[in-house]
Order: sequence, then C-alpha cells, then structure tokens
Amino acid sequence: MINFILWYLLITALGFLTFPLAYRLLPALPERGYALSRALGLLLWGFIFWLAASFGLARNDLAGLFATLLILAVFSLWWGRGVESESPLHWLKKHRGYVLVVEILFLLAFAGLAFVRSHAPEALGTEKPMELAFINAVLRSETFPPNDPWLSGYAISYYYFGYVLTGMMAKFTATSGGVAFNLMIALVFGMSAAGAYGLLYNFLTLARKRSAIFPALLGPLFLLIVSNLEGFLEVLHRLGIGWNGSSGPFWAWLNMRDLSTPPAQPLGWIPERFWWWWRASRVVHDYDLQGIFREIIDEFPFFSYLLADLHPHVLAMPFGLLAVGLALNLYLGGWAGEINLRLTKIPLAPRGFVILAVVLGGVAFLNTWDLPVYLALTGLGLAFYRIRQYGWAWARLEELGVFGFTLGLSAILLYFPFYVSFSSQAGGILPNIVFPTRGAYLWIMFGSLFVPLFLFLLHLRSKLPANLRLGFGLALGLTLLLWLFSSILGLALANTDAIRQFITSQGATGAGEVLRAATLRRFEFIGGLTTLVLLLGMSAAYLTAIRAEEQNASVEQPSSESAPAGQLAQAAETPLPFLLLMILLGGLMVLAPEFVYLRDGFGNRMNTVFKFYYQAWALWSLVAAFGFVTIFSEMRGWLTWAARIVLLLVTVMGLAYPVLSLPSRVNYFQSEEPTLDASGYLARYAPADAAVVEFLADQPWGVVAEASTKDSYTEYARIATNSGLANIMGWGGHQLQWRGGSEAFGGRQEDIRLLYEIPSWEKASEILARYNVRYVVIGDLERRTYQVNEQKFINLPEIFRSGDTVVYLVPERP
Repeated sequence: MINFILWYLLITALGFLTFPLAYRLLPALPERGYALSRALGLLLWGFIFWLAASFGLARNDLAGLFATLLILAVFSLWWGRGVESESPLHWLKKHRGYVLVVEILFLLAFAGLAFVRSHAPEALGTEKPMELAFINAVLRSETFPPNDPWLSGYAISYYYFGYVLTGMMAKFTATSGGVAFNLMIALVFGMSAAGAYGLLYNFLTLARKRSAIFPALLGPLFLLIVSNLEGFLEVLHRLGIGWNGSSGPFWAWLNMRDLSTPPAQPLGWIPERFWWWWRASRVVHDYDLQGIFREIIDEFPFFSYLLADLHPHVLAMPFGLLAVGLALNLYLGGWAGEINLRLTKIPLAPRGFVILAVVLGGVAFLNTWDLPVYLALTGLGLAFYRIRQYGWAWARLEELGVFGFTLGLSAILLYFPFYVSFSSQAGGILPNIVFPTRGAYLWIMFGSLFVPLFLFLLHLRSKLPANLRLGFGLALGLTLLLWLFSSILGLALANTDAIRQFITSQGATGAGEVLRAATLRRFEFIGGLTTLVLLLGMSAAYLTAIRAEEQNASVEQPSSESAPAGQLAQAAETPLPFLLLMILLGGLMVLAPEFVYLRDGFGNRMNTVFKFYYQAWALWSLVAAFGFVTIFSEMRGWLTWAARIVLLLVTVMGLAYPVLSLPSRVNYFQSEEPTLDASGYLARYAPADAAVVEFLADQPWGVVAEASTKDSYTEYARIATNSGLANIMGWGGHQLQWRGGSEAFGGRQEDIRLLYEIPSWEKASEILARYNVRYVVIGDLERRTYQVNEQKFINLPEIFRSGDTVVYLVPERP
C-alpha cells in the first residue's frame, strides 16, 4: 500500500510540476493539456535522465534522479510562466470542476487496476519474465544502456525506454522491481484513462457541445474498456445458440478455434473453458490454401491490461495519446510561426518543433512501431492547418515532405544513443498473397467501433460537403495499388528459397498458380476489404471536400504566443477534419497487412497485424466515443432512435468481454493474500531460488551462471530475471528475435552445459573467464537440466547456501 501511495504522490507532483509547461506549449487545446501533463512530465523527466546517464553526466541512482527532476521542475516553472494574461494557477482555479474529474478518474483507474493486479500479480508465462528481467536490469545498471539480463556482456537490444521510466519510478520510491512491475501497468492504465478523457473533452469542446465534462468519460470507456465482440460470441456459444446437438452450421461457417466445437453441458451464461478469455486476442484466423491454420495476434487494450504483460505497445499508450494531443494543437494553429532552414522553411514555431521531436522520439523509443502513425498524424495535422490558411497547392506537399523528414530525423537523432546499441529483427517488406482477412473476423474484432464510426460518418452528410467520387476513387485506387504491389513483389521474390518453399507448401507448381488461387480467395472473402474501402472512402470524401471548400479562403490566425486559448479555438476550424484524419490513418493501418507485412522472425503477418491493429484501435476508439456523443446529442430524423438502439446494443455487446473476463482472470478475487509483488511466486514455488535472489540483491554486480535453454516461455533464467544481474544466456528464442541472428550468442548454451558437466576445473575456469562470471548457481533446475559435476567447484568459495541450492563466488581477475 505504501508503494502505491508513493507512486501516486510522485506522478501527481510530476504532473503539477509539468502543467505550466503544458499550459504554455498547448495554447490551442481548451483544457491546455492538463490531462496529458503526467505523461508529458514523465516522458520529459525520463528523456533528461536517460540522456544524462547515457553520456555519463549522471548515474542511475537517486542523486541523478533528483538532479534531473530539479532541472525539469525549474525549466517548467520558469518557461511556463509565459506571457499570457491568465496564469496556469488561475486557469486551474477557473476550471476546478474539470480538474477534479481528471484527478478522480486517474486515481480510480490507477487504484482499480492495481487492485486487480494484486489478485493475479505473478510475472509468470507469456512475456512477463522478460519484462520483469528488464525492469530489474535497469535497476541494477549504473549507467545506460542497461545490461541485457539474458546475455552477459551486451546491452539490451530492445526498445527499453518504458522500462527505464519504470525503473525511475521504482528507484525514486524505493520500490522493488516485482512491485514496480504491477504498479507500472496500473500507472499506464491511469494515465491512458486521463489522456483519453482529456482528448475527447477537447474534441467535444471544440465542436461546441454544451457540456463536455461528463460525456468525455466515454473516451476512456471506448479506449480501455469496450472490447471486441468475441466475448459476446462466447456467451452465445455457452448458451448453445446456433447448435443442434453436435451440429452448428453458423459456428462451422465462422470457423473460429474453440468455438467450432459443441458447448459444454449443461448450458449456461458464463464461459467456463480454461483461459477462454485468451481467444479474444486471436479472433483473426489465417488459413492457407491447404487449410492449415496460422495464428494471428490481434490484441486490444482491455485484453492487454487484463493479461498485464508490461510490453512496449502497452507502455507507449499514454505517450501515444500525448502525441495525438500535440498533433491536435498543431492542427488548431497552436504553434503559428516559422523555422528558416535556409533552403526551405517549416511553417511551425521552434518550440512546437522541439517538443514534437522529443515526444515522437520518445514514442519511438517506447515502441518503434508507433512512430510512423503518429508522425503521419502530426504531418497531416500541419498540412490541413496550412490548407485552412492558404488552400491546397503543391507547396503543401513540399511542406509536408520537408516537415515530416526533418521531424522524423530529429526525433531519431535526439535518442541516437539508443539506436547505437539496437539491433532489429525487421528485414524489409514481404507480400501477403493468400491471407485476406474475412469480413466476419474484421467485424468481430472492430465491430464495437465500426458501428459508431459508420453512423458518425453517415451523420456528417448533414454537416459537411463530401466529394464521394474522389474519396472512394482514392480509397479504391489505393487498395488496387497495394494489391498490385503485393502481387508484383510476390513474383519478384518467387525464386527465393523462402517463397519457393511456400509455393510448394500450398500444393502449387509456380507463383502464377498461387496468385490465381489467392485472387479467387480475395473475392470469396471480400467483406473485409469492402468494409475498409467504405470507411476510407467516406473519410477521404469529406477531407477532399474540405480542401476544395476552403482552398480559396484566407484565415488570419492570431499568434499562438500571445492569443488566449478561446481566441485560438474560435479562429480554428471544427475538430471534424482532425477526427477524419484519425479514421483515415486507422483504416490505413488495418488495410496495410492485407497486402504486405514486415519481415521478422515469426515468418508471417502475425506481428504486423498485432501492432497495426492496436494502433488503429487507439485512434478509432476516440473517434467512436466522439461519434457516440454526437449521435445522441445531434442526430435527428426518423432513423435517430433506430441508430441509437443499434449503437447501444453493439456497445453492450462490446462490454460483455470485460464484464465476464475480469472475474475469470483473477479467480473471482479469491486470493488469500493479495500482493503487488510480481516476484512473490518464487518464494512459494522455489523458496531456495528466492533466497538466492534475496542474497544477490545485496552483492556487487556480476555475471551469473545458471541453467539456460534455447526455448522461450520457460522457467529458465529465473535468477537473472528476478535479481537484475546478467546471466550467460537466457531465453534463446527471444535473443534471436531481439538481435536478428545468433552471432552474439552462438555456442553459449553449449558452454553452459560444459561448465556444469565437465570434470576438468581448467576447462571450467576458461568458460568462467570467457564470460566474466562472478557467481555460479547450482540448484534444483541445474541438476534437472544437466549432469552436474559439482566436485570441481571446490576450488571456489561457497558464499551462500539454502537447502541444496548453493552459490559459488568466482574471484575477481586482474
């Protein structure tokens, strides 16, 4: 409990310290970035601290944290004073109702998920051991980049900024890595709830809704709680609807694993299959031309927080929302000004460019997959701001290109030390030839968002002009272009070994035969593409009409340096074009893996779908929430009540999953001793190993020799994971993903086996020296894995023993 209170006080103080800076930086937002100030403060503090520790200007200790926090506080309070007539303090008093709602929402979200995690805290299974290992490695590393806990002698080769932020919060509050694991997932949830609320409040206020304080609560609801429709299907399946004995034509047509078999008897309402809630993250099913199933990941936020893997796509969420807020401020003209680059100019105030580069660079460091979409949203925000001013011309494309390139490059250069030690498994683009997404799967995945989005787009026909021919022409043309590109790329790669093996596996004799069969399949499963073309076409139709309508307009914008927020908001246009851009970008993220995917260690489009769909959900959910409010407050006509009823029904269907899955995930809150310690399981299941970890916590940093495996998702690497010390090698499969090859760790597993099994002390000593091993652990796992020859280790002093588990100390070498 004390750790939770300390984290709450620290992040709240950080938010208030940073708000003057947000207030000055975001003049066009009605709420001046208050709901985003916690995320902004944590990112800026993390950037300053990480940069200082990376260049040796500060150490990864409490003194370094205090010094960098002081720098941020002084700068925020000094520079945030600004030149406006209304001070940040006066604004807080004037908007205390809004401030109170934000604070209550954040506290409830933070405390609520922390309570949930206390009933299922273990960092066991899935990616949790890796994430816990990274947190503990950050805590034990004196400088950055942090040591790789699963590969001695190397730095972490992963986007680790989120774990640095976690370590900072933990070190500042004297929190263990295990407790920090669960507090950070709860903190990210709380900041995301506040950020989604603030963004929707801005959208609704700019759209001149009468009262936005309470309707804005739909923002975190749609982003974090509303889920895909798999939970509703689970209820139908459990009730036996659509089944006649062992026959279920609908379920056979749907062809979803676990739902294609008859329901368990007796029938009921609540799904009882073991880990049934896991299936919601696997609703998109890929079957090749031979009918062989390929697993696809399609997480959505509520599932992520339910599973509670502290993975980069989750850690980046509140900072992605921060990027949306910055892009919205740019679109509204909040950074009117100019940067002169001699050869060209960027129509943006320098302060706006700097904060965008820092935040987008941080987003890339948190989760590299997020950079393209938020960079694109920022660039398009600037483009439409300029179009409102001067109309469309080729100069807008030039501005967009220069701005996008310069901003993207700056964002990378600001975090350049990270890229020096980063190796990626990505290896270019591959074509997706035979795996179109069925319309049924796409609607199960996004149906709870599609319905408010399409109703909102239809409602806009009464508010905005639409160039339907151009909009749908662009959407259809882009789809056909991607299809053509995918086909040409497939033919170009037809002679490579991987493609030849794939062609053979499909029972075909050549690439042409596969393309013909794949084309027929695309038309058979055309529902998914049709949905996306409609969504993209309608969004593009409104956007192109806005351009045509305003291209001759001349809008004189007040300076964002001196104008109050209300004047800027009045000068700016409605937020509708920005919302349409969010729909458009989300649609492009979902459309892309229909035809191409990034080449990685998984060998299919699984990871591309996972990351792109997740970004689409973040964008679409906010617009869906805005659409929900709009439909209930503005929609008129005889179809109004029908649309509202449909919208309510689909939203309830989307809430079936969280309502049913949460109690199941935490065993109906029956934990005897709730705790936030993700490492606590070790003391229950392996008390000797837990004792070793506790002992090593007080020892100097050094490399640990322990049992290893080439496989992932195992019990191995438990000492390094829980202590933060580096072992010779941890999960081999993960190292292969992180480093794109085995050059860095080839031969290590054999060396570990020899270290434990060979009788020769001389050869064992050579291995210990090769990896600079400081501690040798021999416990139950080592004895089960190897034929341990322990006699040779009598040459080393025994420094700890717990039962049959022993730790030997290797003397330091000159």
